[in-house]
Amino acid sequence: MLSSSVAAADGSVPVPGLLPRRVAWELLQAVAAGAYADVALERALRQNPMSGADRGLVMELAYGAIRQRQWLDAWLDRLGKVPACKQPPVLRWLLHLGLYQILRMQRIPAAAAVNTSVELAKTGKLARLAPVVNGILRAALRARDAGMVLLEPEDSAARLAQAESLPLWLVEQLLVWRGEVGAELFARASNQVPTLDLRINRRRTSRENVRLALEAIGVESTPIESCPDGLMVTGSAGDLSQWPGYQQGHWCVQDRSAQLVAPLLGPQPGDRILDACAAPGGKATHLVELMGGSGEVWAVDRSAGRLKRLAENAARLGGDCLHALVADATNLLAVKPSWRGSFQRILVDAPCSGLGTLARHADARWRVTPLQVEGLVILQSKLLEGLLPLLSSGGRLVYATCTIHPAENFDQIKAFLGRHPELSLSQEQQLWPDPEHGGDGFYSAVLDLS
Repeated sequence: MLSSSVAAADGSVPVPGLLPRRVAWELLQAVAAGAYADVALERALRQNPMSGADRGLVMELAYGAIRQRQWLDAWLDRLGKVPACKQPPVLRWLLHLGLYQILRMQRIPAAAAVNTSVELAKTGKLARLAPVVNGILRAALRARDAGMVLLEPEDSAARLAQAESLPLWLVEQLLVWRGEVGAELFARASNQVPTLDLRINRRRTSRENVRLALEAIGVESTPIESCPDGLMVTGSAGDLSQWPGYQQGHWCVQDRSAQLVAPLLGPQPGDRILDACAAPGGKATHLVELMGGSGEVWAVDRSAGRLKRLAENAARLGGDCLHALVADATNLLAVKPSWRGSFQRILVDAPCSGLGTLARHADARWRVTPLQVEGLVILQSKLLEGLLPLLSSGGRLVYATCTIHPAENFDQIKAFLGRHPELSLSQEQQLWPDPEHGGDGFYSAVLDLS
């Protein structure tokens, strides 16, 4: 068992539980500086060997504090003399870490939350501010025990934004798109810990075999009704790469909503299929499995690094008919003129705002802006226009995103169809994040070429 203790600031008695909290604090700082939470987490865990329990604590603390940033700031404003936005960032994120444990994690003893935060201030070169940390966190403890609540803004959008820690612009839009009840459901789903969903590789095993193999090591799972190859893990333990069947390519991790996309193409053995924005390869490898390994799937992405991950996934899962190409899909015809009209099916899993995956990507809510959405809409339109000439007569194009923004979804496809009367819309669906059953928000449109 790896120890989670770190020596105190004076080098004396080790402080239990300090290491995972220090790593979580460093993650908060990295994300605030622009790093992606999942990338920063992977790097931090690689650089700081810890037990499985401590790794889980790092993820729970960091992701929880990132999701609740706005709500935690509201508590800082209520408890402190200096508004959160004027706090030195390194102090602000440390206070978030302590407040999250006190106000959101009942299993963490109050003394552990306060003492480790104060010790981190001392060891993290905030020694002169350690009394501030101690004072605010103890005030939070008193407020919690006295049943104190935050003052609610009068405006309904601002009230929901504070309560559920979402950007105000997004809440204002949600109220227009979904009404008050729908907006609250979305917010609740966005703050839940996402489900762990597996996609079973039907070419190598069955869903029941994987379920039984996981059960044998104490990992419970249940079939996902909407996904014939899906399993939801209901109790996990340890490193997923050490679970039975992983190295043999019996399964991969893929959200249930994403598992619904590849089948929309209706892939058949022998088809020639293009996955135009393919990395890291979840849908491309799914297509290979659905085709029984017979045919040709071209996975295109502009990032060579991300395509390397695709190659690794394909090697494990069995991508014998999968080919990769580094290219800009908006201008693919110029790179491969012989590809004109040569694909029976094309998947455009377009770059998008990712607003349907806020539970899975804790930092996404603070990255996306209305201006960025406008830029993405332009890029998505260029992708659709650039890829349509590659579709053969009678072929099918599926456009998919992991967002819930109508400008990227319904409006985008409506405009595309208006420019191309030779296309017909055979199916269109918007899935919203589901707080009861799980699953990300996803949009899909199935277009057939006459």
